[in-house]
Parts: sequence; structure tokens; C-alpha cells
Amino acid sequence: MRPTLYNISGAPRGWRVLLGLAFKGLDAEVRTLSLAEKDHQKPDFLALNPRATVPVLRDGDTILRDSVAILAWLDRAHPEHPLFGETPEEAAKIWQIAMECNDYLRHAANELLSRVFTSDGSVPDRDSDAFKGFEMAADLMHAECAYLEELLGDGRSFLAGETPSAADAIAFPEIRLVQRGIETKHALMSALGFGYPPELYPLTAAWKDSLNAMPNVVSTLPGHWDEAPKPLSKSA
Repeated sequence: MRPTLYNISGAPRGWRVLLGLAFKGLDAEVRTLSLAEKDHQKPDFLALNPRATVPVLRDGDTILRDSVAILAWLDRAHPEHPLFGETPEEAAKIWQIAMECNDYLRHAANELLSRVFTSDGSVPDRDSDAFKGFEMAADLMHAECAYLEELLGDGRSFLAGETPSAADAIAFPEIRLVQRGIETKHALMSALGFGYPPELYPLTAAWKDSLNAMPNVVSTLPGHWDEAPKPLSKSA
């Protein structure tokens, strides 16, 4: 029997689990909750997760409601194609990168994109408090992009080695959402230094594009993006 994953389309933490499943070649029944209908606050879902957050994974009597915990559980339940490495040294590297991305990259992306996606996309006056708020959030994201760039600087294909790992599952949604911000709010993102990230972060852009091109990763993209604007001619 397949596990059941409860998620909200585009939620970064649920997206991590979809990627973990894809990297491991596993299948799950995905139940997409409606944010507009507040499905995550309804009694049936609260019985699974009183905190009213996604993702939640249910496999028989096992119920997990944290994305990193789910990724770790997947590795124990299905050891093939490990997300956390095969040796203690690999595990240490992957866990270190994964948790830094979980803490710092997620925070930076949320600070920036929560502002960008709720704006009309226009560029405020550069002396205004509004623009300064955008700039402060963008500085956090630039610092995390520089961190990823440094990780990829030794020629590795993925963040922790030559195969996708939990580190990639945790980091990719944040960077892919930056691309989404560029596609939908280009003028504002460009003013914040994210017009065409390959010019600033070419290794990170190449890593993102290599994952973007994988069919099993494409299948994890948010369903509500089907009618999204087409990507810009340059890779974002």
C-alpha cells in the first residue's frame, strides 16, 4: 500500500518530500489541500496534524508531520538511493548542508518572496521604506545564493556530491521559487539583483537547471503553475 502525502501546492516543505520521493524512485498518493478552502484547518486534517501545517505523510499507523523527519524516515523505510549518504562522512556532509538550507535558505527565501509575491510587482521608490524592506530581504537571499555557489565550486554536480540528496530536496524549492518570482514579478526582482541570476550565481543556476530538466523533478512542480507565464529567454 502506498503512503499518503498531504500537501498544499507550492508549499516548499511539502515540495521537499515530493523531491525526496522522486530521487528515491518511490510513489505516494498525494492529496493536495486547498489553501483557499482552509483544508489544513478542518477537523479531518487536524486529527493528523494539530499544528495545521503541511506536509504530513501517513503510511499505515505511521504519521509524520515534518519534512526533514519524513525524508529521514524514507531513507530508513526504503534504503535504496539514499538521501543521506552511504557512509558516516557522506551523512555528515549531507546533514550539515541540509540543515543549513532548512534554517537559513528557507528563512531568506520566505523573507524575500513573501514580500514579492504579495506585491503588485512594481518597483517602489528606492528611498522609500518599502524598497529598503525589499532590499534587506534580498540581501539575505543573496548571501544564501553565495553559500550555494561556494558549495558547488568544487565541481560537484549536486550540493553534497554526484547524486541528488536530502540537501538538494531541501534547497531546490527555494531556488525554484526565486525563479518563479523572476518570471512573475520580473521588474521588482531585477531591481533587487535577481533579474538574471546566472550572471551572479552561474553554478547555482546550472545546478537548478539540471534539476529542472529531470522528468521526475518536473512532475513535482506545483500544479497551479500550469497556466504560469512562460520562462524568460534567459535561464532564471
